[in-house]
Amino acid sequence: MTTLNLSFYSAFTLSSLGLAFHRTHLISALLCLESMMLSMYVALSMWPIQMQAASPTLLPVLMLTFSACEAGTGLALLVASTRTHGSDQLHNFNLLQC
Repeated sequence: MTTLNLSFYSAFTLSSLGLAFHRTHLISALLCLESMMLSMYVALSMWPIQMQAASPTLLPVLMLTFSACEAGTGLALLVASTRTHGSDQLHNFNLLQC
């Protein structure tokens, strides 16, 4: 395993650990998800270079598009939940209550 691959794996692992441990606020969960997507984007962008492929793939651009949609949806949910519940604490979101 090269050091480049190790850095991508460690960035993804640290982001997922951050998502698992920092579950108090919605904004911290969204930031951890965004860092996971960013590490996956950089890894997918470097993959054709490591494989010495002649043409780059469209997959990183497609993933970046979905990441932007996820960020927009997450921020919209953050604003809506802050307006209705008064905070972005994740323990306030009980899906069993109306």
